[in-house]
Parts: sequence; C-alpha cells; structure tokens
Amino acid sequence: MSDENSSVWVLGSIHLADSTLYPLAPVIDSAFAHADELAVELNMNDEEVVKEVGEQSAAQGMLAEGTLRDLLPQDMWNTVDSLCTAWDVPIVMIEKTRPWLAAMTLSSYAFMQAGLNPEYGIDYVLLDRAAMDGKAIIGLETAEEQIGALADTTESDSAGVYYLKTTLHEIAEFESLVSNLMQAWKTGDDDMLRRLLDDGENDEMPLHESKFKDEFEQRIYVNRNAKMADSIATFLREDRKVFVVVGVAHLALEKDNVIETLRKRGFKIERL
Repeated sequence: MSDENSSVWVLGSIHLADSTLYPLAPVIDSAFAHADELAVELNMNDEEVVKEVGEQSAAQGMLAEGTLRDLLPQDMWNTVDSLCTAWDVPIVMIEKTRPWLAAMTLSSYAFMQAGLNPEYGIDYVLLDRAAMDGKAIIGLETAEEQIGALADTTESDSAGVYYLKTTLHEIAEFESLVSNLMQAWKTGDDDMLRRLLDDGENDEMPLHESKFKDEFEQRIYVNRNAKMADSIATFLREDRKVFVVVGVAHLALEKDNVIETLRKRGFKIERL
C-alpha cells in the first residue's frame, strides 16, 4: 500500500518457526530495507512489554479458587494430563490456570515439540534486524489489550473450555498441521493457509459451540483486525514508511481480515 509520500508493507508472521523459513524471500528483504519503522503486535524485545504480558497473563489467566480439573470433562482433563506427562511438563504449571491459558500454554509446547521456536518466528527475527538497523519499533497493541482479547474470565469459563477443546483437537494432528502451515507460508498459498487456520464451519458443531466460536473470532480476530487496519491507515496519512508484521491469521482468515478491511475502506493494495 502506498501513495506519493508513504508506503506500508504488511507481512503475515508465524510466531514460532524453524530455520527452514530462512533466508526470507528477496522481495521481503527489499521491502524491509526500504522501511523506516517496524510495526509488530507487541514488541517482545522490550523487557517492560514482556513483564506486562506475564503480569496480565497471571492476572487474567489464573484461577482464584479450584483447579482446571474441576472445570473440565474427565476425558479432556485426562488428555491434558497425558500431554503433560508425555512432554515432561509439570502438571502444577497447568492445574491452576484458566482453560484459555492452559490452551495457549499447551499450544506453545506443541510447537516446540514439533521443532519450532520463537527465535525463528518472523516477527522476532525482524525485531532483531530492526534493532540492528536502528529502525523505530511500534507496538500495535498493549499487553493488556492482547491478553484481554485472548482471556475468558467469565465465571463459567465455558468459552475457554471450548478453546481448550479445539486446541487439544489440533494438537492430536499437530505434526501434519505444522508441516502444511509452513509449506503454505513459504509458497504463499492463501487457500491452504485459510483451510489450516479455520477450525471448521459453524453448522458442523453444536449450537452452543458455534456461539463460542463466533465470540472467540470476534475478540481474537475481527476486533483486533479493525484496530490494526486503523493503525495502517494512520501510517499512510502521516506519510510514513512502515513494515508491518502481524500473525498470519489476521491476513489469511476470510472474515474481516486486515487486508479486506483496508480494501473496504478504499485503499489500493498490491501483492508483491
């Protein structure tokens, strides 16, 4: 996206990856070199941001009373317990978390079990490059905003239980999911990315789960996508040259993704 005085490049990130993604394509390196600033969801190279993420996760993700086991159907708890045993993860790390945080924690371990690591994540690699190049770094969100979007702190934790259920389902097929996700990213296969990232059509699940899915997508994607699009529009109005990196789902999922939101607002977008 560009006009006479400004340019914004937008790249979808895989937050945990491996060395096979590198070197990045020359078109990405060229665009990054032309940018004066790097915008990411959160600047995880900033110690204050990392500290705030930890504090917000604890504040919104830990149970004041009872345990995770009390909230889950027995078969789901058995799956969580089995994964922790298989991965040598102390169950104490999980048992006092709310279901949404348990889902995020187990998902991170699943990525690492598959050989992926945050240090190879696109945003982390480009954050390091930006620091070396002296580029300004912009956080598109605060830790409170991002954790708040992920968190289900309702008394019933029902939406969090649904999120954990879908995460456990993905983990069961994780090896093929990760392999296909990496391949789709490398080849720029939007259709495959969309299929891999979408967990199914609403009419294939019970009505109450369909409701949780809609609420989850609204908080995690639609609302945040709109805010990201606002930031990009501001960069263009202010005649800046910014390279934007956000999770690939914010660009690939069909419903109100960042790119389509900007198109609807009249911005002309070119794929490099």
